[in-house]
Amino acid sequence: MGLLFGNSRNVLVDTAQVFRPNAERSAIRDADAKSESLQQFAAEFVHARQGLFDRAVDALNRLPRPMLALGTIWLFVMAMLDPDGFAAGMAGLALVPEPLWWLMGAIVSFYFGARHQAKEQDFQRVLAAAVVARQPGPAPDDTNPALRDWQASHGN
Repeated sequence: MGLLFGNSRNVLVDTAQVFRPNAERSAIRDADAKSESLQQFAAEFVHARQGLFDRAVDALNRLPRPMLALGTIWLFVMAMLDPDGFAAGMAGLALVPEPLWWLMGAIVSFYFGARHQAKEQDFQRVLAAAVVARQPGPAPDDTNPALRDWQASHGN
């Protein structure tokens, strides 16, 4: 019995967890993930610390994707409503030199690539701060800027 249950361990439970995850721990992980997701979602819409300029820039940064999507749909609508005008517009686009199209593609790619990179870095910083905050041991180092940002955004 000491071999199976000694040193405050249970070999049967440890072995069973290799084949089937611990339901209680799974539920805790799921609840934590949902809670953190809701906190992150709520933090996106809290502008208490942002000034008018920051909110205006955030609003402008949210426009390009919907504008591109709506603009593309509008092209289809215009093709149906005014076929002659649409054909004239497309003929005008055909006159645009190829290097200008490459430049436009580069600008759009860099815009969306930079935005994706910034969002990914924010996510990784918050994720790393959450991992550090959950680590057992000595108190977290207050000089860690990522941890300070995470604590400030979560009211700690």
